[in-house]
Amino acid sequence: MEHDSLLYLPLSVAEFVMSMGMNSGAKDLSFLLKNMSPRLIEGQYVFCTVSSSREQPNDAQPVMAFLEKEGLTLIISRDEAERNGLPYNQTWAMITLEVHSDLQAVGFLAAVTMRLARLGISTNVVSAFHHDHVFVQSDRSDEAMKALKEMTREAKRTDGHGAI
Repeated sequence: MEHDSLLYLPLSVAEFVMSMGMNSGAKDLSFLLKNMSPRLIEGQYVFCTVSSSREQPNDAQPVMAFLEKEGLTLIISRDEAERNGLPYNQTWAMITLEVHSDLQAVGFLAAVTMRLARLGISTNVVSAFHHDHVFVQSDRSDEAMKALKEMTREAKRTDGHGAI
């Protein structure tokens, strides 16, 4: 019975992450470029800000929230922003790079954003634990997807060195 009580001890964050089979992801630039697997997420997204004097709407479910000294920035679906009366300037498409990248990977997002910059496509990038998410102007999403897929094909042909 003494051993059973060990099962109820709280895990450290590191132990929890390890127990869930989570790893830190890939760091190798060649691997990341060859396996980025861009996926266009359905819907339109907007960037909104909520001042410190106004609370985040209760029913809003942001894709991302970031607290800045000027207020809370929300990336939220266009529909939710309109439903909650949150103003925005333009709509964005979200492209998720399906490869599990490490937060310490060097050069991956620089390569991706540089490729899109050459085409005049503005990017706003969010890195989460498992994936990176690239927001591009909604009306340029097809062009961005085409460029990222071509980048992956080039990386596979050149072992990752010609894609940048």
